[in-house]
Amino acid sequence: MKKKRSPYSVKLIWQLIKHGLILQGVRYAFAKTGIDIMPYYWVQEEASLSQKPLIKTDSQDFIFKSLNNEDIKLILEKSDAINEKKIIQSLDKGQECVGLKFGNQIAAYMFIELNDFIFNNRTFKIKENEAYLLNMFTFETYRGKNLAPYLRYCCYRYLENRNIVVKFSISNYFNKSAIKFKKKLNSKHIRLDVNIELFKRLQWHFTLKKYT
Repeated sequence: MKKKRSPYSVKLIWQLIKHGLILQGVRYAFAKTGIDIMPYYWVQEEASLSQKPLIKTDSQDFIFKSLNNEDIKLILEKSDAINEKKIIQSLDKGQECVGLKFGNQIAAYMFIELNDFIFNNRTFKIKENEAYLLNMFTFETYRGKNLAPYLRYCCYRYLENRNIVVKFSISNYFNKSAIKFKKKLNSKHIRLDVNIELFKRLQWHFTLKKYT
């Protein structure tokens, strides 16, 4: 059985720093001591209709689909400890997984929540025509091809066909790449909040700024 990386391991922190997520790496380093401070944006995605992103590769053979149990097994086989935990939690909550397949491989995936949900002990309400999008991930082999915005756009149209027209997500303040690709898809920040967790026992949420 493949050995999984433990959450907040030194190796994981180094990988975050190597990929330019320096502040996220620092946050994880502090989290190892029991102090986790996470600023985050509450985001409305595609507040106005966006244009279809182009895939940056000669091959356009990426297929968007709702992923089944066999697809999920492929994802879990390739995932590290952090992502595996997120996937299992999403599946346990009944969230739907969609993704891009390239041949028989999963290139990128994300989850869709259509019900009220709890994020770090805070409840968010989701209406009938709304969805919450979370846990997007692109595997290393397929990075740099603009798959994240392409997958997101495909998901918007998939939801639109089900009469779900308002899409929300949470963007970690330190994850500048996620913030950047969402802005390309005409997303807007609703507010900036911060979650403070101490030793996995005490937890608070504060609103730092609201956007018009």
